Amino acid sequence: MGHAAVMNGDVKCKGVHWDPYNTTYFANPYPVFRRLRDEAPIYYNDELDFYALSRYDDCASVLGNRDDFISSKGGVLEFMTNEMPVPSGMFIYEDPPHHTTHRRLLSRMFTPKRMGALELEIRKFCAMALDPLVGGSEFDFITHLGSEMPMRVIGMLLGIPEENLKEAQRVVDDNMRTEPGKPLESSGKGMTGEAYADFVDSRFKNPTDDLMSDLIRAEFQDANGATRTLTRAEVLTMVALLFGAGNETTNRLIGWTGKLLSEHPDQRRAISKNMALVPDAIEEILRYESPGPYIGRTAARAVEFHGVKVPAGGKVLSLVASANRDDTKFPDGDVFNIHRDRQPHLTFGYGFHNCLGNALARVEGRIALEEVLKRFPDWEVDMSRAKMSSTATVRGWETLPARI
Repeated sequence: MGHAAVMNGDVKCKGVHWDPYNTTYFANPYPVFRRLRDEAPIYYNDELDFYALSRYDDCASVLGNRDDFISSKGGVLEFMTNEMPVPSGMFIYEDPPHHTTHRRLLSRMFTPKRMGALELEIRKFCAMALDPLVGGSEFDFITHLGSEMPMRVIGMLLGIPEENLKEAQRVVDDNMRTEPGKPLESSGKGMTGEAYADFVDSRFKNPTDDLMSDLIRAEFQDANGATRTLTRAEVLTMVALLFGAGNETTNRLIGWTGKLLSEHPDQRRAISKNMALVPDAIEEILRYESPGPYIGRTAARAVEFHGVKVPAGGKVLSLVASANRDDTKFPDGDVFNIHRDRQPHLTFGYGFHNCLGNALARVEGRIALEEVLKRFPDWEVDMSRAKMSSTATVRGWETLPARI
């Protein structure tokens, strides 16, 4: 019943078991991730028909090899299993030459310099969220900050009007929400971006100074060698992808920041005394609690790990949340330590498909922590009232109240 682990070239029944929908593993996957690394570095789940890699070097080798491990079948188990069609412009689920073309186009717009220039706006949005709470006895890291600031930042970048942001965010949440213990039930409509049609159509008629208009105006050479601009459908898809990703990752990062620094008050106090530690703290939070537990790829041809053959077409999940705690890469990987020597984590992926918005997420995470500490140097999360989100692709908090 799904307890199969692959060892020494054979599929054998072992005690170790993992699947992405099991609510126990979702709440705390790390004990089973350690067992996977030790006992079944390549693991096969016969119920859901996927292979999972849990060690750092193995995960990096998959994510960095776009010839043997393709993205065009999707990166989420549900999409890979159902062979859901991927619309043009959903570049995270594309292979060369289409991925190269679309990513290069967006890379012109998502530069670290441009993201860094947003600092004053991000601080303003943090102030809007946090200032009304000063003098109170508690605030919620998600309700008051995580679900507010990132939404406003990506909304401002894209040019989505303030009054429409909450509805756009609700669409994202609905497309990602699952019933606990069950896979995502989705037709893939969320990828087509029809929810943003009115905004996109208005920009086609009247371009302005925002990312949506930049996408519409930008000329590029497509995979067929033709110089053109994006189609309406491609713009819609990219807007949906950017708004969804812009909301989710930083929201989860802010939640884990609140929880981890509540549990490690000595490290929180060290940051308060020396704000130069904030960037290292953000990197350690990203390593220790990756918002996305795994990244999926499909084997383009038969491949082998640890003497085990993965067939062509096999679904391979790189468990980046496990890789980020691999002791061979991160000594005492299960210990949260903002002072550790920095090694590159896999939270934002690796290689050709590394997250395009990682610079923005890092800037937002850094500023959010700085602005919280300015107002609330001490806090204690009330875990009795905290609630985890039930979502398909990310792991984090839906509510995270803290006493201040």
